[in-house]
Amino acid sequence: MSVLVYVENAEGNFKKSTYEVVSYAKALADLLNTDLIAISIGEVAQDQLGKLGKYGASKVINVKSDILKTFVIQAYASAISEAAKKESADVLILANSFSGKGLAPRVAVKLQAALVDSAVELPQIENNSFTVKKTAFSGKAFATVELHSAIKVIAVNPNSFQVTENSGTANIEDFQPEIKDSDVRITVTDVVRATDKIALPDAELVVSAGRGLKGPENWSMIEELADVLGAATACSKPVSDAGWRPHEEHVGQTGIAVSPNLYIAIGISGAIQHLAGVSSSKTIVVINKDPEAPFFKVADYGIVGDAFEVVPKLTEALKAYKSHS
Repeated sequence: MSVLVYVENAEGNFKKSTYEVVSYAKALADLLNTDLIAISIGEVAQDQLGKLGKYGASKVINVKSDILKTFVIQAYASAISEAAKKESADVLILANSFSGKGLAPRVAVKLQAALVDSAVELPQIENNSFTVKKTAFSGKAFATVELHSAIKVIAVNPNSFQVTENSGTANIEDFQPEIKDSDVRITVTDVVRATDKIALPDAELVVSAGRGLKGPENWSMIEELADVLGAATACSKPVSDAGWRPHEEHVGQTGIAVSPNLYIAIGISGAIQHLAGVSSSKTIVVINKDPEAPFFKVADYGIVGDAFEVVPKLTEALKAYKSHS
């Protein structure tokens, strides 16, 4: 019996969300009084793998293969499932990331396991059953799901569990799973990453803007505010559709779903499609000159005012605060 956690990497480096999910898995392993084992797939440096021991992993299964240098979802699912069987893992933890959302159901099918995604808390455990709290209806509500099967798969929402360091060390063990030809019918030939920006799914702070900015030429004040905060920038769907901002910044039901600690919405009315992608944010601040904007109904804090007056003053106030802190 053990807990297995899949640790994603981006070009050989682990992201904050990786350490969140390892911390979550370690806390669960402690509740079950068992060991935590991590599985890493792809080219990751030994010191990066060893660092997982500081967050609770007692062993790291290192999967390296020419076939698995880039993310191939079916092949990765097979590798994770084989590792779970090898380690007799009855609980598997993943991040509810872009990759994790595709991997979790595939792994659950291969292991004949119960599955819950979008988990936000550790499960309540009674006998061999888990009760897990998760977000539902595009983050507009919470649900509790009971898992009764012998094997369980849990995908954890980003920014829902605090990173916790331990004092342990991890043994690294190479593993070569059997990859079938049917697992690699589709291969990734090229990956282009925006390396100069904070990735939206992992961002703790997000500054987002909509059509209230009137045009792409006014986006510099959004970027300046984001730079002061160390935040990622985002936009509403009409903005990306108009070509003002790149589509990878579009958040909402048909874009990227985010769950940062702070989401600042500037000049966005708050249509239900947009709210579906941001409602998991811990704190929402809305700046809009229309006091009847729907976004104010879900905001934790709201400022009724012209963005072109409010945002520069907010940026200057933040700069002044940081210079004296």
